[in-house]
Amino acid sequence: METAYWRKCGSCKKDIGFNVIYQVCSVSSCQKHAFCSVNCWDLHNPIMNHKSSWAEERRSPRGEEAVLEASEAPRRIIVTPKQTISESHESNEVLIVASKLKQYIKDKYDMNTAASVMDSLSRNVRRMTDRAAEKAKSEGRKTIMDRDFES
Repeated sequence: METAYWRKCGSCKKDIGFNVIYQVCSVSSCQKHAFCSVNCWDLHNPIMNHKSSWAEERRSPRGEEAVLEASEAPRRIIVTPKQTISESHESNEVLIVASKLKQYIKDKYDMNTAASVMDSLSRNVRRMTDRAAEKAKSEGRKTIMDRDFES
């Protein structure tokens, strides 16, 4: 499908034709937008809050150049893999609220709690949660329920 224009203006959305003068922002991270006039670039500038920028004049490609560029340019596809449990949460991350557990043990048993207890409990919570998730999946659910933690 061929279009009668090269690109749309970043502000007013008018067509920017082939082999015509257009404007781009001088800020390198902002040069993906093309503007049909300095006035349209000027509308864009306060929105983007550039401190010291200007409009740079450029010429759009001729029709056959644009078609050639589009056909030669490699197509970029960004694929983001699904994160696994081990990638999304560090395996040594503490899952227990230490202050709450320590207070519970102190109030109920009048005992202190070693720091290594949180790591051990977190490992147990991970293991129990993994089993509960597998149980929910095997029953065709996407929600882990309290009954999944029961033996």
